[in-house]
Amino acid sequence: MKKILGVYTAPQQHWVGDGFPVRSMFSYNSHGQHLSPFLLLDYAGPMAFQPAARPRGVGQHPHRGFETVTIVYEGEVEHRDSTGAGGKIGPGDVQWMTAASGILHEEFHSHEFTRNGGTLEMVQLWVNLPASDKMAAPGYQNLLDADIPAVDLPDGAGKLRVIAGEYNGHRGPAHTFTPIDVWDVRLKQDHAVDFVVPEGRTVALIVLRGTVQVNGSQVARDAQMVTFDRAGDEISLEANSDATVLLLSGEPIDEPVVGYGPFVMNSQEEIQQAFTDFNSGKFGRMAQ
Repeated sequence: MKKILGVYTAPQQHWVGDGFPVRSMFSYNSHGQHLSPFLLLDYAGPMAFQPAARPRGVGQHPHRGFETVTIVYEGEVEHRDSTGAGGKIGPGDVQWMTAASGILHEEFHSHEFTRNGGTLEMVQLWVNLPASDKMAAPGYQNLLDADIPAVDLPDGAGKLRVIAGEYNGHRGPAHTFTPIDVWDVRLKQDHAVDFVVPEGRTVALIVLRGTVQVNGSQVARDAQMVTFDRAGDEISLEANSDATVLLLSGEPIDEPVVGYGPFVMNSQEEIQQAFTDFNSGKFGRMAQ
Protein backbone atom coordinates (compact mmCIF):
# COMPACT_ATOMS: atom_id res chain seq x y z
CA MET A 1 0.00 0.00 0.00
CA LYS A 2 1.30 3.46 -0.86
CA LYS A 3 1.88 5.68 2.16
CA ILE A 4 -0.28 8.81 2.36
CA LEU A 5 1.90 11.91 2.62
CA GLY A 6 -0.78 14.56 2.99
CA VAL A 7 -4.36 15.69 2.52
CA TYR A 8 -4.67 19.24 1.18
CA THR A 9 -7.72 21.50 0.98
CA ALA A 10 -8.04 23.84 -1.99
CA PRO A 11 -7.45 27.52 -1.23
CA GLN A 12 -10.06 30.20 -1.76
CA GLN A 13 -11.57 30.55 -5.21
CA HIS A 14 -10.19 33.15 -7.63
CA TRP A 15 -11.13 34.18 -11.15
CA VAL A 16 -9.25 33.34 -14.33
CA GLY A 17 -10.53 35.84 -16.85
CA ASP A 18 -14.24 36.50 -16.31
CA GLY A 19 -15.41 32.94 -17.04
CA PHE A 20 -13.56 30.54 -14.77
CA PRO A 21 -13.89 30.71 -10.97
CA VAL A 22 -11.10 28.32 -9.95
CA ARG A 23 -9.54 26.76 -6.88
CA SER A 24 -5.91 25.79 -7.45
CA MET A 25 -5.64 22.28 -6.03
CA PHE A 26 -1.86 22.34 -6.49
CA SER A 27 0.90 24.06 -8.44
CA TYR A 28 4.61 23.57 -9.00
CA ASN A 29 5.09 26.48 -6.58
CA SER A 30 3.18 24.73 -3.78
CA HIS A 31 4.27 21.11 -4.32
CA GLY A 32 7.31 21.37 -6.59
CA GLN A 33 9.04 18.27 -7.87
CA HIS A 34 7.02 15.95 -5.64
CA LEU A 35 4.09 16.01 -8.10
CA SER A 36 6.21 15.85 -11.27
CA PRO A 37 5.27 15.49 -14.11
CA PHE A 38 2.10 17.34 -13.05
CA LEU A 39 2.50 21.10 -12.68
CA LEU A 40 -0.87 22.54 -11.71
CA LEU A 41 -4.54 21.67 -11.39
CA ASP A 42 -7.33 24.28 -11.30
CA TYR A 43 -10.85 23.19 -10.38
CA ALA A 44 -13.44 25.58 -11.84
CA GLY A 45 -16.91 25.73 -10.33
CA PRO A 46 -19.38 24.33 -9.98
CA MET A 47 -20.97 27.73 -10.54
CA ALA A 48 -24.25 28.80 -12.12
CA PHE A 49 -23.98 31.45 -14.84
CA GLN A 50 -26.90 33.56 -15.99
CA PRO A 51 -27.60 33.96 -19.73
CA ALA A 52 -25.41 36.63 -21.30
CA ALA A 53 -24.89 38.39 -24.62
CA ARG A 54 -21.10 38.04 -24.67
CA PRO A 55 -19.12 34.83 -24.00
CA ARG A 56 -17.15 34.87 -20.76
CA GLY A 57 -13.67 33.41 -20.59
CA VAL A 58 -10.00 34.16 -21.19
CA GLY A 59 -8.82 36.02 -24.28
CA GLN A 60 -5.71 35.42 -26.35
CA HIS A 61 -2.64 34.42 -24.29
CA PRO A 62 0.56 32.40 -24.82
CA HIS A 63 1.99 29.16 -23.37
CA ARG A 64 5.30 27.33 -23.80
CA GLY A 65 6.92 24.21 -22.34
CA PHE A 66 3.99 22.05 -21.19
CA GLU A 67 0.49 20.74 -21.98
CA THR A 68 -2.95 21.78 -20.75
CA VAL A 69 -5.68 19.19 -20.21
CA THR A 70 -9.22 20.54 -19.84
CA ILE A 71 -11.93 18.14 -18.62
CA VAL A 72 -15.54 19.37 -18.64
CA TYR A 73 -18.09 17.94 -16.21
CA GLU A 74 -20.88 20.47 -16.79
CA GLY A 75 -21.26 23.31 -19.28
CA GLU A 76 -19.50 23.95 -22.59
CA VAL A 77 -16.14 25.53 -23.47
CA GLU A 78 -14.77 26.62 -26.85
CA HIS A 79 -11.05 26.71 -27.72
CA ARG A 80 -9.17 28.40 -30.55
CA ASP A 81 -5.40 28.62 -31.08
CA SER A 82 -2.63 29.86 -33.37
CA THR A 83 -2.16 26.46 -35.06
CA GLY A 84 -5.65 26.84 -36.53
CA ALA A 85 -7.06 24.17 -34.23
CA GLY A 86 -10.17 24.63 -32.15
CA GLY A 87 -13.29 22.98 -30.95
CA LYS A 88 -16.14 22.86 -28.49
CA ILE A 89 -16.28 20.46 -25.57
CA GLY A 90 -19.17 19.62 -23.28
CA PRO A 91 -19.79 17.18 -20.43
CA GLY A 92 -17.35 14.27 -20.58
CA ASP A 93 -15.17 15.79 -23.30
CA VAL A 94 -11.48 16.70 -22.98
CA GLN A 95 -9.20 19.20 -24.74
CA TRP A 96 -5.51 18.24 -24.66
CA MET A 97 -3.38 21.13 -25.89
CA THR A 98 0.39 20.76 -26.34
CA ALA A 99 1.92 24.22 -26.07
CA ALA A 100 5.51 22.90 -26.42
CA SER A 101 7.55 25.44 -28.45
CA GLY A 102 4.82 28.04 -28.21
CA ILE A 103 1.14 28.61 -28.86
CA LEU A 104 -1.43 31.37 -28.55
CA HIS A 105 -4.95 30.39 -27.55
CA GLU A 106 -8.20 31.53 -26.05
CA GLU A 107 -10.89 29.78 -24.02
CA PHE A 108 -14.48 30.95 -23.67
CA HIS A 109 -17.87 29.60 -22.69
CA SER A 110 -19.55 28.28 -25.82
CA HIS A 111 -22.02 30.55 -27.59
CA GLU A 112 -24.91 28.23 -26.74
CA PHE A 113 -23.95 28.01 -23.07
CA THR A 114 -23.57 31.80 -23.00
CA ARG A 115 -27.02 32.29 -24.52
CA ASN A 116 -28.80 29.78 -22.26
CA GLY A 117 -26.77 30.00 -19.06
CA GLY A 118 -26.19 27.02 -16.80
CA THR A 119 -23.73 25.38 -14.45
CA LEU A 120 -20.04 25.23 -15.32
CA GLU A 121 -17.78 22.62 -13.72
CA MET A 122 -14.39 21.65 -15.16
CA VAL A 123 -10.75 21.10 -14.33
CA GLN A 124 -7.59 22.17 -16.11
CA LEU A 125 -4.43 20.16 -15.53
CA TRP A 126 -0.96 21.28 -16.61
CA VAL A 127 1.41 18.44 -17.56
CA ASN A 128 5.13 19.15 -17.86
CA LEU A 129 7.18 18.20 -20.90
CA PRO A 130 10.74 16.87 -20.66
CA ALA A 131 13.50 19.21 -21.87
CA SER A 132 13.87 17.15 -25.06
CA ASP A 133 10.24 17.91 -26.03
CA LYS A 134 9.72 21.45 -24.74
CA MET A 135 10.48 22.88 -28.18
CA ALA A 136 8.46 20.31 -30.13
CA ALA A 137 5.74 21.51 -32.49
CA PRO A 138 2.54 22.58 -30.71
CA GLY A 139 -0.54 20.39 -31.12
CA TYR A 140 -4.13 19.84 -30.12
CA GLN A 141 -6.21 16.75 -29.30
CA ASN A 142 -10.00 17.00 -29.08
CA LEU A 143 -11.07 13.94 -27.07
CA LEU A 144 -14.82 13.47 -27.08
CA ASP A 145 -16.66 11.49 -24.43
CA ALA A 146 -17.53 8.81 -27.00
CA ASP A 147 -13.81 8.24 -27.67
CA ILE A 148 -12.87 7.73 -24.00
CA PRO A 149 -13.18 4.14 -22.69
CA ALA A 150 -15.55 3.83 -19.71
CA VAL A 151 -14.76 0.71 -17.68
CA ASP A 152 -16.96 -0.85 -15.00
CA LEU A 153 -15.14 -1.16 -11.67
CA PRO A 154 -15.21 -4.51 -9.81
CA ASP A 155 -18.24 -5.41 -7.68
CA GLY A 156 -20.36 -2.56 -8.95
CA ALA A 157 -18.13 0.09 -7.33
CA GLY A 158 -18.64 2.56 -10.17
CA LYS A 159 -16.98 3.50 -13.47
CA LEU A 160 -13.55 4.66 -14.59
CA ARG A 161 -12.91 6.65 -17.76
CA VAL A 162 -9.39 6.21 -19.17
CA ILE A 163 -8.46 9.64 -20.54
CA ALA A 164 -4.75 8.83 -20.72
CA GLY A 165 -2.67 5.75 -19.96
CA GLU A 166 -4.16 2.35 -19.29
CA TYR A 167 -6.54 0.65 -16.87
CA ASN A 168 -7.25 -3.07 -16.88
CA GLY A 169 -6.30 -3.48 -20.54
CA HIS A 170 -8.17 -0.37 -21.72
CA ARG A 171 -6.05 2.43 -23.19
CA GLY A 172 -7.00 6.07 -23.20
CA PRO A 173 -7.04 8.06 -26.46
CA ALA A 174 -4.62 10.81 -25.39
CA HIS A 175 -1.12 10.86 -26.83
CA THR A 176 1.38 11.69 -24.06
CA PHE A 177 5.10 12.46 -24.17
CA THR A 178 5.90 10.60 -20.95
CA PRO A 179 4.03 7.70 -19.27
CA ILE A 180 1.05 9.06 -17.35
CA ASP A 181 -2.43 7.92 -16.34
CA VAL A 182 -5.39 10.30 -16.09
CA TRP A 183 -8.40 8.41 -14.72
CA ASP A 184 -11.81 10.05 -14.26
CA VAL A 185 -13.49 7.91 -11.61
CA ARG A 186 -17.11 7.84 -10.39
CA LEU A 187 -17.54 5.86 -7.17
CA LYS A 188 -20.81 4.61 -5.71
CA GLN A 189 -21.67 5.13 -2.07
CA ASP A 190 -20.63 2.31 0.29
CA HIS A 191 -18.46 0.62 -2.33
CA ALA A 192 -14.70 0.04 -2.22
CA VAL A 193 -12.08 -0.44 -4.92
CA ASP A 194 -8.32 -1.04 -5.04
CA PHE A 195 -6.13 0.50 -7.72
CA VAL A 196 -2.67 -0.70 -8.73
CA VAL A 197 -0.20 1.85 -10.13
CA PRO A 198 3.39 1.28 -11.25
CA GLU A 199 6.01 1.41 -8.51
CA GLY A 200 7.96 4.67 -8.37
CA ARG A 201 5.33 6.87 -9.96
CA THR A 202 3.98 10.14 -8.68
CA VAL A 203 0.35 9.63 -7.62
CA ALA A 204 -2.26 12.22 -6.62
CA LEU A 205 -5.94 11.75 -5.87
CA ILE A 206 -8.21 14.76 -6.44
CA VAL A 207 -11.65 14.53 -4.82
CA LEU A 208 -13.97 16.87 -6.71
CA ARG A 209 -17.25 15.79 -5.12
CA GLY A 210 -18.17 13.36 -2.36
CA THR A 211 -16.38 11.78 0.57
CA VAL A 212 -13.78 9.04 0.19
CA GLN A 213 -11.82 7.04 2.74
CA VAL A 214 -8.28 6.43 1.47
CA ASN A 215 -6.22 3.38 2.45
CA GLY A 216 -8.62 2.73 5.33
CA SER A 217 -7.29 5.68 7.30
CA GLN A 218 -7.62 9.20 5.85
CA VAL A 219 -10.85 10.84 4.69
CA ALA A 220 -10.87 13.26 1.74
CA ARG A 221 -13.84 15.44 0.80
CA ASP A 222 -14.95 17.97 -1.83
CA ALA A 223 -12.03 19.91 -3.33
CA GLN A 224 -9.30 18.06 -1.46
CA MET A 225 -6.15 16.37 -2.75
CA VAL A 226 -4.32 13.34 -1.35
CA THR A 227 -0.63 12.80 -2.15
CA PHE A 228 1.29 9.55 -1.79
CA ASP A 229 4.84 8.29 -1.43
CA ARG A 230 6.33 6.92 -4.66
CA ALA A 231 7.12 3.60 -2.98
CA GLY A 232 4.38 0.95 -3.11
CA ASP A 233 1.89 0.24 -5.87
CA GLU A 234 -1.62 0.03 -4.37
CA ILE A 235 -4.29 2.53 -3.29
CA SER A 236 -7.58 1.63 -1.63
CA LEU A 237 -10.67 3.84 -1.87
CA GLU A 238 -14.02 3.49 -0.11
CA ALA A 239 -16.80 5.92 -1.00
CA ASN A 240 -18.84 7.20 1.94
CA SER A 241 -21.10 8.95 -0.58
CA ASP A 242 -21.29 9.00 -4.36
CA ALA A 243 -18.00 10.59 -5.39
CA THR A 244 -16.23 12.02 -8.43
CA VAL A 245 -12.43 11.80 -8.27
CA LEU A 246 -9.44 12.17 -10.55
CA LEU A 247 -6.57 9.75 -10.10
CA LEU A 248 -3.31 10.98 -11.62
CA SER A 249 -0.11 8.95 -11.90
CA GLY A 250 3.03 9.55 -13.89
CA GLU A 251 6.72 8.93 -14.20
CA PRO A 252 8.56 11.87 -12.60
CA ILE A 253 10.61 14.14 -14.84
CA ASP A 254 13.86 14.64 -12.95
CA GLU A 255 14.72 18.07 -14.38
CA PRO A 256 14.64 21.65 -13.06
CA VAL A 257 11.27 23.41 -13.23
CA VAL A 258 11.44 27.17 -13.81
CA GLY A 259 8.14 28.86 -14.49
CA TYR A 260 6.88 32.38 -14.98
CA GLY A 261 3.21 32.94 -15.76
CA PRO A 262 2.31 31.05 -18.95
CA PHE A 263 5.80 29.60 -19.51
CA VAL A 264 7.38 26.56 -17.79
CA MET A 265 10.95 25.75 -18.81
CA ASN A 266 14.19 24.43 -17.28
CA SER A 267 16.13 27.66 -16.72
CA GLN A 268 15.64 31.39 -16.25
CA GLU A 269 17.43 31.96 -19.57
CA GLU A 270 14.81 29.84 -21.34
CA ILE A 271 12.04 31.88 -19.70
CA GLN A 272 13.64 35.09 -20.99
CA GLN A 273 13.91 33.52 -24.45
CA ALA A 274 10.20 32.61 -24.31
CA PHE A 275 9.29 36.25 -23.69
CA THR A 276 11.61 37.36 -26.51
CA ASP A 277 10.09 34.83 -28.92
CA PHE A 278 6.55 35.74 -27.91
CA ASN A 279 7.16 39.48 -28.31
CA SER A 280 8.75 38.92 -31.73
CA GLY A 281 5.72 36.98 -33.00
CA LYS A 282 7.26 33.52 -33.10
CA PHE A 283 4.19 31.96 -31.42
CA GLY A 284 2.16 32.63 -34.55
CA ARG A 285 -1.05 34.58 -34.95
CA MET A 286 -4.68 33.94 -34.13
CA ALA A 287 -7.06 34.02 -37.08
CA GLN A 288 -9.46 36.93 -36.99
